[in-house]
Amino acid sequence: MSTRRYKIHVPCTSANIGPGFDVCGIALSLGLDLVVTIPSSTSSDSILPKIVYTGLDSDNVPLSPYKNLLTRVALYVLRSHGISTFPSGVVIEAHNEIPFGRGLGSSGAAVIAGVLLGDLLGNLNLPKSRLLDFALMVERHPDNVTAALMGGFVGSYLRELSPEDMSAASIPLAEVLPEYPPDAGPDWGANPPLPPGGIGHYVRFGWAKEIKAIAVSPRFELATAKARGVLPETYTRKDLIFNLQRLAVLTTALARSPPDPDLIYDAMGDRVHQPYRMTLIPGLPKILTTLTPSSHPGLLGICLSGAGPTILALATHNFDHIAEEIQRIFKEENVEVDWNVLDIDEKGSWVEEIKE
Repeated sequence: MSTRRYKIHVPCTSANIGPGFDVCGIALSLGLDLVVTIPSSTSSDSILPKIVYTGLDSDNVPLSPYKNLLTRVALYVLRSHGISTFPSGVVIEAHNEIPFGRGLGSSGAAVIAGVLLGDLLGNLNLPKSRLLDFALMVERHPDNVTAALMGGFVGSYLRELSPEDMSAASIPLAEVLPEYPPDAGPDWGANPPLPPGGIGHYVRFGWAKEIKAIAVSPRFELATAKARGVLPETYTRKDLIFNLQRLAVLTTALARSPPDPDLIYDAMGDRVHQPYRMTLIPGLPKILTTLTPSSHPGLLGICLSGAGPTILALATHNFDHIAEEIQRIFKEENVEVDWNVLDIDEKGSWVEEIKE
């Protein structure tokens, strides 16, 4: 058998989407790509995979298989199926287009890529529903990982675990930690428990073909933990009703063609997380209040992407003009940005063999 090569593609994602805090996510047309080379024969020696990383933020990625998130998650999947080590001689070439720490699902994409890598290297052929279980044992917020795996515009929730299942919910190998523990080596997470089945549940919503997403990313990172730290523990009934009403409308309004700008703009309002994150993102208050469908034709709505600081603007045309106005407002706050006009990725993650 000759050496085999495979490509794994995982799209970036935007979570929350207006009133859909921790509920809604969309897959977008930037991605994380892996080319995985599996040799035709393996030696008896345990040889760790070689990791090559290029693209955005590549200098910040650890290349040790026990500290790299991709390979840590892959090893978790393998060990959950009785496979203790990587196949020898594997080469993983990763190319990343997703900026780190900007609210475009970089860690969620890495988790999904790791799950798919483990499935591939172990020849497990797991269904997507089971792949999602493994992803959700690492990333406990389903909106990003579900959108990345399934594609499109999705709503999701995490099933409450039973006391018996809770014992399986802490997996040292797969935890996403701010710092790697000193014992991050071959014996770390050697015998992880299997995830409970059916942890995450989701539904795909429709998406009007005219709508694109403008992602405007300030050139600074905002840690999710910091962005969550400013949120209150409780909310008023009025604010919760505000979000629920708009979410019920938004999930249908974004599927209708032609889109209704006034309806969507109002339905993308939020009182659960954006008001509390204003102080973390200079320029956000002005962006959310001054750009409207009337002032900028083609605009449908604006929201934070995930925890930020990226701003996501949905629009049908005039993409450059809308992006440049957001850029101008950030510039007033001495914040430099990068921006992209993105399509919705309806396919989601995939693995295919590369034929020479």
